[in-house]
Amino acid sequence: MTITRDTIIGDILDQDNSLAPIFLSIGMHCLGCPASRGETVEQACMVHGVDCDSLLEKLNANVKAG
Repeated sequence: MTITRDTIIGDILDQDNSLAPIFLSIGMHCLGCPASRGETVEQACMVHGVDCDSLLEKLNANVKAG
């Protein structure tokens, strides 16, 4: 799996819930709420003031190391 700006957070967590701590570490503590599960990575980054490219690098590095 390659995670992009358009990937839905719920889909990411459904495929690999070990990535949840990465989201939590940058302040995305609402992973269980229905709205966040339907957001794209880019939308979540905008809401939380996070650099999307940096987050994508972390997520994809962990997927590859998986």
